Amino acid sequence: MSDSIVSPPLAPRERNPWLAYYVAGCVLAWLLYVLAGTEFQRGLWQLWEAVYQATLSLWPPMLLGLAVHPWVNRLQRMAPAPAVAFLLHALAALLFGALWELCEFTSAWLLFGHDHAVAVLLQTLLWRAIWGVVAYAAIATGFTAMLQSRRARAAALAAAQAESALARAELAAISGKLNPHFLFNTLNSLIALTRKDASAAEAGLLRFAGMLRYVLDSKRSAADRVALADEVEFVRDYLFLESLRLGPRLRIDWQIDPATLADEIPPLTLQPLVENSVLHGVAPRVEGGRIRIRSGRDEHDGLALCVEDDGPGCDPATLEQPDAGSRRGIGLAALQRRFALDYEGRARLRVHTQPGAGFRVDLWIPQV
Repeated sequence: MSDSIVSPPLAPRERNPWLAYYVAGCVLAWLLYVLAGTEFQRGLWQLWEAVYQATLSLWPPMLLGLAVHPWVNRLQRMAPAPAVAFLLHALAALLFGALWELCEFTSAWLLFGHDHAVAVLLQTLLWRAIWGVVAYAAIATGFTAMLQSRRARAAALAAAQAESALARAELAAISGKLNPHFLFNTLNSLIALTRKDASAAEAGLLRFAGMLRYVLDSKRSAADRVALADEVEFVRDYLFLESLRLGPRLRIDWQIDPATLADEIPPLTLQPLVENSVLHGVAPRVEGGRIRIRSGRDEHDGLALCVEDDGPGCDPATLEQPDAGSRRGIGLAALQRRFALDYEGRARLRVHTQPGAGFRVDLWIPQV
């Protein structure tokens, strides 16, 4: 047999811990400054002097750095040309250095007087300007990387949510194709039966009522799961209705492993496959035919299902380009699409057929 194998959108608001990261970075820089300026062999007083120097020197850039985050965030939202962005950052770096010097001059004036503040300013003017640019560049680079990473995560989340919503919508549309197709065929069978045997038609209607309840329940959500036992019972009711029409021409071979009855599958998984076998493998033949329905577990602990008939089969090439009279049918086409979308693409559907060699569909459905 031949085998046929079948600008980012806004994301929900998320916690932005940039301030905690910034404070942690400032504390680390302060500790490194203290360690670099401490000579422990000279006594504890040297440690306190290093703490004093680190605090006096670093509080201005640490405080000013808080304003860099909203500035970088605004620049990223504006998305200026690279040359314009470089110019704006250069001006911001110069302003950062000037404000650092102003803060240091003010604190020195308040602590030690005007003359000392002026002397310190003249002594450190050039180096403070250089270190201001370096500090601004480091802080702005860190915030830029953090914001870009956050936006990338938000874009990935939004894309995943959009893809998930699209998959749910497509699954719902697929289920909508399966159910009316099944109901149409079943109603036709019941109408034909009422003309031949009224009591059998009444029994069939009772079965049909139970089947209809199952179909309506399965319409709650395309992502719902049902126990294999419920799906098997549903298929038994369907085959009972078909047997009223086809009689002994329809022969069923059930090979259901009891250990799999509690396994979960999408609703209306087996019925379209069995219906295809009835319509194309059994009903057109005077002698009828046999349908085999199997379930079991494989070495990967997944549920393996098989629906097979001994009918005329078909050319596998027709499965790739189905037409109105194709054996593929609406149910099989929809199931193939459903299995491509559901279970994160892990479920499998394979068709085995050749002219004169029957038709078999194997399903593998993960259970974890």
